[in-house]
Amino acid sequence: MLVTDSLLAYTLAATLLALTPGLDTALILRTATAEGGRKAFHAALGIDVGCFIWGALVAFGLGALLAVSELAYTLLKWCGATYLFWLGIQLLLRPRQQFNLRLENTNPASNWFLRGMLGNVLNPKMGVFYVSFLPQFIPTGHSPIGWTFLLVAIHVLIGTLWSLALITATHYASGVLKKPVVVKWMDRATGCLFLAFATKLAMSRR
Repeated sequence: MLVTDSLLAYTLAATLLALTPGLDTALILRTATAEGGRKAFHAALGIDVGCFIWGALVAFGLGALLAVSELAYTLLKWCGATYLFWLGIQLLLRPRQQFNLRLENTNPASNWFLRGMLGNVLNPKMGVFYVSFLPQFIPTGHSPIGWTFLLVAIHVLIGTLWSLALITATHYASGVLKKPVVVKWMDRATGCLFLAFATKLAMSRR
């Protein structure tokens, strides 16, 4: 895959993934509604730092592993393809009927930056997702470490812009995301995306 093709494909995929409602979206909307835009932005920055922490773990481990082991590459490829396929099937066959904006145990005195960061760092699915998703967009012959950080930075930029949009339009966004048809459409669109990437990953060669 050419560099330009990799960046365009990844940017499109990362944008769709950022727009798909999840825990991060719930945290931003809940914080903006109950605590105000400033604290919601702190939570968004924490989420971004959590992404970079996972990116660093994946970049250095992934780069070293793939550079020396054909077996590791093959195992990672099939594990990633299987994981993405499973996620895609789940989203297609069992899309959510609603998006829950309620977060339990909310403390008004919480450090929202820390909460956002730990929400990502303590979520192993984030690491598994990065390991299975990012390698597909690293062009052949390029540094896995450098490209992993670049792709994470793009993901973080898109996520930050989306968070700012949510904070700016808190009431409207939360209302739209509560509509069953919107949640089901987003889940199914993301499911199709995951299945496409699972197939691509399974057929890829080193």
